[in-house]
Formats: sequence, structure tokens, C-alpha cells
Amino acid sequence: MSIKNDRLKKEAAWLLKEKYGGIPNAAYEQDLKRLRQGEPLAYVIGWVDFLGARIELDSLPLIPRPETEWWVEQAIGEIRERESARQLRILDIYAGSGCIGIALLKHFPDSYVDFGEVDAKHLDQIRMNCEINGILSERYRVIQTDGFSNITQTYDHIFANPPYIDPALNNVGRSVNTFEPHLALYAKDGGLEHVLRLLSKGAACLSPSGSLYLEFSPEQAERIETEARLSGWTCDIRSDQYGKFRWDKFSRQNLNGASSRAT
Repeated sequence: MSIKNDRLKKEAAWLLKEKYGGIPNAAYEQDLKRLRQGEPLAYVIGWVDFLGARIELDSLPLIPRPETEWWVEQAIGEIRERESARQLRILDIYAGSGCIGIALLKHFPDSYVDFGEVDAKHLDQIRMNCEINGILSERYRVIQTDGFSNITQTYDHIFANPPYIDPALNNVGRSVNTFEPHLALYAKDGGLEHVLRLLSKGAACLSPSGSLYLEFSPEQAERIETEARLSGWTCDIRSDQYGKFRWDKFSRQNLNGASSRAT
């Protein structure tokens, strides 16, 4: 059996179990056609689990990845050790489905999260996912923002999984490129357009002891470290569960205000 057919067989079995309780019907057969056409399993099922939160995907946002779930869990553990008794104000920027911010709200019951997202069609999805997970409306706000426009508060932490794929590399699978939102995938300047904006604008939105947690592509690590240090950030690049450089914790203790770098 080919790898493709083996994958399809496993996805069909998971779909049947998760969405149809193990009982095939006409709707299941239609969903099988979607899988055969290459549509991601998460969209066909309609939701994913992210650190114990149910994240629905009706608006077709970027599908949360295991790598993202892993590093967010590491960050949660780190923050809990250091700041568990404090009420935290957090920004989840480039929020997409809202998975990161919702996980933070669930793991820090006294926290408050602003969700920043550029694509208007995902704003109601974030609100719906908050409601599904029992998050009270007074604990969050959803903001349409292009980068840091409309962001006026100061936060203890900023979490960001921005678009960071270099479109020139053409290194994503056909299913991802066909079905997932390009706005959440690709970025100019070798994929670093939004990363550089975060390094330039993020400091002004952080408290003096605040941190910026950022996901990126492994091949970008060296340039990100260079750009961060030039902008005055304290930079701590970390690996994902597969041993690849995947996320970074930036601290602003050494900053004298935001960088003036143009992005």
C-alpha cells in the first residue's frame, strides 16, 4: 500500500470515529470524497483539540499544528512557575482560530486576553470558540488589526504565530497550499515581514518585565536572532519536540523603547 493510501485509510478511520461515532452513513461518504480530494482532515472533521480546548474551524482558519501546541504548553509551564499568582493580561496576535489565547485563558483562570486578527471572517470564529470553551465574555476582547493597529493596551505577554513561510521556497504540501489561508501562511521578506514588525512594534505593547513568544520556521532562526539583538531584545531561541528551532522568547528588559526599524 502506498504512503498516500495508507494515510487516507488512517484518516478515514479517524473521521469515522470522531465525527460519526463509528457508524458510516451518507454524510460520511461525502466526507470521504473531501479527504480523497486532499482537503485536510481537521477541516473535514470540523474541529481540533488544542491543549484541552475544543477549537472549531468553520471559518477555515489556519489549522493548529502539534508544534504550536507543544511550544505553547512549554510557555504555559514557564509562566506558571514564575507568575502563577498574578493576574495576567495577554495579547494573542495573528490569532486565527484563537487556539493560543483560548488555551491561555483556560490554563490561567484569572487572565485576560486580547485576540488580534486581520481577517474579519475569523473574528466571530474566535468568539464562538471562546463560548464553546466556557470563556466568559468579560475575560477577552477580539480586535481586527493589521499588525499592531488598534492595539492600545500594554500586556504582560504577547503570543504570536504569524505568517512566516517564504513563498519563494514553495516548500508546503499541496493540501496546505490549496485549502489553508495564504494570508496566514505566507509573508514577504523571506517570510519575515510580520516577524520584523513584531520586533519593531511589540516592545511598546509590553510591560517592562514582559515577554514576546514567537513561532517561526527553523531556517529563519539565525536571521531572527540577529535582527532581535540589533533591536535590543534579549533573545532565547528554543527547539520544538522534533529538535528543530521553532520558537523564541524575547524579553524587553534591555530595550529603551520600541525600535524604529521600518517594516
